[in-house]
Order: sequence, then structure tokens, then C-alpha cells
Amino acid sequence: MNKPESPERTSERFKPAQQPNFQPKHFGWQLDGKVATITLNRPERKNPLTLESYAEMRDLFRNLPYAGNIKTVVITGAGGNFCSGGDVHEIIGPLVRMQEADDMGGLLAFCRMTGDLVKAMRACPQPIVAAVDGICAGAGAILAMASDLRYGTAASKVAFLFVRVGLAGADMGACNILPRLIGAGRAAELLYTGRAMDGNEALSWGFYNKLCAPEKVLAEAQELAKSIAAGPTFAHAMTKRCIHQEWNMGIDEAIEAEAQAQAICMQTRDYGRAYRAFVAKQKPVFEGD
Repeated sequence: MNKPESPERTSERFKPAQQPNFQPKHFGWQLDGKVATITLNRPERKNPLTLESYAEMRDLFRNLPYAGNIKTVVITGAGGNFCSGGDVHEIIGPLVRMQEADDMGGLLAFCRMTGDLVKAMRACPQPIVAAVDGICAGAGAILAMASDLRYGTAASKVAFLFVRVGLAGADMGACNILPRLIGAGRAAELLYTGRAMDGNEALSWGFYNKLCAPEKVLAEAQELAKSIAAGPTFAHAMTKRCIHQEWNMGIDEAIEAEAQAQAICMQTRDYGRAYRAFVAKQKPVFEGD
């Protein structure tokens, strides 16, 4: 009779053969320990997104569930701005030409692709921290909104500009996610008017978790990401999944879902480590398993 595999060896069979090799071409990528930083790096134009950067970022977030070495992600922009939205010449121009050609299929494919980026951000297990300075507009505001946590600066300007170009505020999940962050009335005002929130308003409305000095916002966001990455990361991933899934649940369903989630987390080694550290009056060292 064959000897049964150990649980550790069995679990290895279901992991990818190797960690994803992230080498994006259309934005910066840096890995520092367990924290990855994405930098939108077209500072001469306030870091607009292109068709290529949208798709590449979508694919990166889709692959993050297989990157066991990465525990948190920071998104930022180069040159004192976060992101000015979709590039006028490289995105809006081609979309207008599709409209003129009655290419409804092409327009819908683009809108679904951008929405898939938000889906991928919400589905990846790693908590995402946005470090926002300067202009954070249009699709840039969506990237910040879709992150789990947001650090900003007093001088930053967050604007959901879609109405300014004749579009609905209903873009990439904004009508679903933004009201949950700042309230329905406040979200409606921003989406109907396209006006900008400054940093203090964004903080008081709950969009930002914290305001930082411009020269420190990235470092503080990375420090937050580092502290989260040092925690029980299996449990963090479970928290993120529950926050996302429970938007569509009633309270009874949510309580049952959380009971199941917590029972799963109680089977992790980190749970035992925390108890033993408490008994020994020591700080637990979590390993994410």
C-alpha cells in the first residue's frame, strides 16, 4: 500500500509551478520584501492610463492570487500626481472614432475591460493601499476607490469626471462602491457634478484613511502595507473576501459566512502562534499559514 502524502506535499500540487514573473512595461513595479509597489509613471502628463496600461494592470491583479511571496500592494503615481484618468489622445480619441463608426461592440469591450480591472483588484487576496497626491481624477479616482485603504494629502484633488465628458457617473463600479465609502448623498453629488474633493474633505467624508505630507505619503502608505504584510495574511485575505462578498448579503447570511470564515482561520498555524505568544507574553510572529 502506498504511503499517503503529507498535507504539506499534497497542497503543493495545487500551487502554480512557479511564482508569476511580474515585469510590466507600462507602469513601474517594485518589490520590497512582501510589499509590491505599482507606480503610474508618465509624470509629464500626470500619469494617465492607456489601453495597454489598463490591460496590463488587469492581468497583473488577476495573477496576484498566485504570488504567495506578495502580501500587500501599494499604488502610487510619479511626479506629485496620482493619475489624471484615461489618456485623451490614446483612449478617448479612439473611443470617439468607435462611436463615429457605430462600433458598439468595441465600446462595450473597452468598458468591460476597464471594469475587469476593478474586479481583479477586489478579487486579489492582497490588501491594496493607494498613496494619493496631486491629481486623482476619472479612472485614477476609480483606482483609489477600488483600493482597500487610501492615504492622501491635503493638496490632492479627487474627481469622478465622467459627467464632464458627457458620460454617466456609473463607471467601473463607482455607483456601487463609492456610496459605500462616503454615503449615497455625497457620492451622488460627486458623480452628478464631477467636482473635486480636496484632501480635507476626502478625509472627513471617509474616502481617505489618513492625510500625510506630500513628501511622506508614499513612505507612510508603504509602512502601512508593511505592517499589514507582517500580520496574519491568510486571515487578512479572508477579511478582504468577506468585506467584498457581504455587500450582497443580509445580516443572517453575513453572520453565517463569517462563522465559516473564522472557523477556517482557526485552523491556521498563525492562530496557534498567536495563542502561544500570548501565553509567553511575547509578540506573535505571523507567517501567513
